[in-house]
Amino acid sequence: MKSEFEFIETIRRRYNLSKIGDDCAVLPKDSKTDLVITTDLLVEDVDFRLDWTTPEFLGHKALAVSLSDVAAMGAKPVWAMLSIGVPAQIWKTDFVERFYNNYFRFARKFRVEIIGGDISKTPDKIVFDSIVAGEIEKGKAVLRSGAKAGDSIFVTGSLGGAAAGLNLLESGIRYDDSAKIWQKPLLLKQLQPFPQIHTGQRLKEKSLATAMIDLSDGLSSDLTHLCRESRVGAKIYAGQIPFHKNLRLVAGSFEEKINYAVHGGEDYELLFTVNPKKKIRLENGLKNPDFSLIGEVTANAEIIELITGEKSSILEPKGYRHF
Repeated sequence: MKSEFEFIETIRRRYNLSKIGDDCAVLPKDSKTDLVITTDLLVEDVDFRLDWTTPEFLGHKALAVSLSDVAAMGAKPVWAMLSIGVPAQIWKTDFVERFYNNYFRFARKFRVEIIGGDISKTPDKIVFDSIVAGEIEKGKAVLRSGAKAGDSIFVTGSLGGAAAGLNLLESGIRYDDSAKIWQKPLLLKQLQPFPQIHTGQRLKEKSLATAMIDLSDGLSSDLTHLCRESRVGAKIYAGQIPFHKNLRLVAGSFEEKINYAVHGGEDYELLFTVNPKKKIRLENGLKNPDFSLIGEVTANAEIIELITGEKSSILEPKGYRHF
């Protein structure tokens, strides 16, 4: 069965959709500014389950996942639209109000204006559709297509935490008083991700990133997207991947840690490439830098190698897929 990524690529080529291929569509706003726009869909029992989350967590996450796309373009988020579909039994409770309260709270944190949306009834499942727009200096959006052979590959933060948090949720652990102290940071990585807005803007302002993407589907899948758009390959060094500090308490072996960090997804960190001549500028250009060098871009188009010690293997994209 074809994946959603293969379907999107087929549609893009068939209808010559040149604006599809990055985290956001880039549209002209005026003579000095471009508008970047993204949309994300969250569906009950596919992207979340009501028995493991709360309306507050969902309000945060519905906006956060779209803000992360804007961050990957190096843009400043400015407005959002939110459409929701809920069944009658949910509408009769305080669920929707609690959801919106936290959506608006998180929007205020980044000075994002809510300008509209829609509300509808669904037969039995909840659906959220978040649209976010950002602004950036004309022609300065950081695309997926700018990586060059020889560029260094970096990631912000740590990886694997969200996937480990999902594993805990699926095993029956909940974010409440019964959760252990070490489990809560992992659960929050899944339930309440934090988009790297300021880091994305800083990378753009300093002209440091040649290409960038947010880590939503997983390092293996998202790096594949970036390499495809840039028509390059990559080498990733397993020993340099920054694991979440609590991942060792879930994963029993190095191979398990790699699986969480490389294929897990939903960390919503930034993966970006930098000309090696700018490494010192990168270290000096970010305030409170939290990023790791994990590999390098190669000329071997769309071939990604995972280097583990003396062993090299092909890293296939195995991140989250809907189909």
